[in-house]
Amino acid sequence: MPELLTPATVYVLAAVLLPFVPRGVLRQLVPVLVPLAGIAIFWPLQPGTYGTFNVMGMHIGLMRIDDLSRIFGLIFSVAAFLSAIYAWHVRDTIQQVAGLLYAGSAIGAVFAADLVALFVFWEGTAIASVFLIWARRTEGAFATGMRYLIIQVGSGVILMAGVVLLYFDTGSVAFSRMQLDSLAAWAIFIAFGIKCAFPLLHNWMHDAYPAATVSGTVILSVFTTKLAVYALLRGFAGTELLIYIGATMALFPVFFALAENDLRRVLTYSLNSQLGFMVVGAGIGTPLAINGSIAHAVCSVLYQALLFMGIGAVLHRTGTARATALGGLYRTMPLTMIFCLVGGASIAAFPFLSGFVSKSLILSASGYEKHLYVWLALLLASAGAFLHTGLRLPWLAFFGSDSGKRPKEAPVHMHLAMGLTALLCIGIGVFPAVLYGLLPNDVAYEPYTVSHILSQLQLLAFVALAFALSVKLRFFPQAARGLLLDTDWIYRRPLSAILGGMRYLVSGSWRFAARVTTGRVDRFIAGVYRAHGPQGPLARTWPTGSMVLWIAVLLGMTLVLTYI
Repeated sequence: MPELLTPATVYVLAAVLLPFVPRGVLRQLVPVLVPLAGIAIFWPLQPGTYGTFNVMGMHIGLMRIDDLSRIFGLIFSVAAFLSAIYAWHVRDTIQQVAGLLYAGSAIGAVFAADLVALFVFWEGTAIASVFLIWARRTEGAFATGMRYLIIQVGSGVILMAGVVLLYFDTGSVAFSRMQLDSLAAWAIFIAFGIKCAFPLLHNWMHDAYPAATVSGTVILSVFTTKLAVYALLRGFAGTELLIYIGATMALFPVFFALAENDLRRVLTYSLNSQLGFMVVGAGIGTPLAINGSIAHAVCSVLYQALLFMGIGAVLHRTGTARATALGGLYRTMPLTMIFCLVGGASIAAFPFLSGFVSKSLILSASGYEKHLYVWLALLLASAGAFLHTGLRLPWLAFFGSDSGKRPKEAPVHMHLAMGLTALLCIGIGVFPAVLYGLLPNDVAYEPYTVSHILSQLQLLAFVALAFALSVKLRFFPQAARGLLLDTDWIYRRPLSAILGGMRYLVSGSWRFAARVTTGRVDRFIAGVYRAHGPQGPLARTWPTGSMVLWIAVLLGMTLVLTYI
């Protein structure tokens, strides 16, 4: 194959040519067909590095094929295909081009064989994805997009700094396993952590994803954070610090998801929690844990996309995703409700659904390595996922208090995308060997043991009973009607107040300086006017004799000074 023919170049070429394709079915088909073309390029290739060349002595590789990159490239391509079907109704060229560039950059980053190529595609995902937020064309979306862009580009700047330091230290830019024993490795680690939404670095996701368009949020949920998980697996697998970061990630979003009113923000908290499972698997670093992290990334891409599709369809038909404005939609949107229930059951790890066969790998790995508290944290997070996404979200949107809304069912193409995604969630759960066969490590694991199934069903039954009783007794927390703050409290409250105070101080100082300067300039001009004005001494007419006398005096003084 030609050296530069990679999946990423196919996406970029399609994005460049798309505006020139006549509007209609042909233009809508381009985003659907491009992912299939991308798969056709990389899937038949043998492991190795393709598209290699040298730049200033650095070995650059555009496509590294191995088991890790192949499975991430596959699920990213499948997600891009499903997202394109879901967005069939979109006629906005900006969204279509941005979606292609975003997906192509993420897939290009997955196949990048070195850190320089990774950086280029890393920044490509940031720049392309922000247009999916700005496509809302509202003042709030523009402000949110700017915050998102600053953080994402900042992640790329930190990554570039780490790459430069690494090159000075080692003379290489190879993207391989690293240890946290140098400033370069720490910079790269932090850059990955920002994109992975580590605790205290996470709020860009809850701020930006719900602000995007209906189809844009679905695409955003797939690529950015999963790309960061891939990068952690490639560069920092086995780093113990990731275990505790991941456990924290899995737990803390649960409480916010239980109180959030905007259902798309609920799903971003849910996504953040699921990322914690993957980060724990990367931190444990055993073959079973690595397999679990990868498998859970694959399954999470599907069921999170399915949930965002379902709530996106509700938003598309009703104009809102706020829980307090919804309820009773099962009457007119039953298929959308069913797909949301499948996604909720998948994230809750119901047996014979995708979440069950992926979470069990990570839970088992943490148990085998005797990380008891981490195992308990993941178990609680799994119960929380069922509570806030598997039960609370569909209850508020489709059941609960009747909002009186009777919207039409979602469009056919949305149902098709949701149906295919739901089938994949079920298929992986029923036939886990297919997914396990794609994982890089050859580890024998059987998820469907009697004890595992019974223990999971007991956990789910207990959570469902607790939810039913809390709803019946009106004990369940009510959705917050205002903006729910977590770490964004820092920049929305004290930081905003500090910046406001600084602005007041600077503007006050400027006004004081302007008054002082203006006063002095005015006094200077007045003095000049008094001397040179019509009545000033220098403006009067002097006799010729007087002038000659003064010239003689000056000449005499000059002669005296010269003599001395």
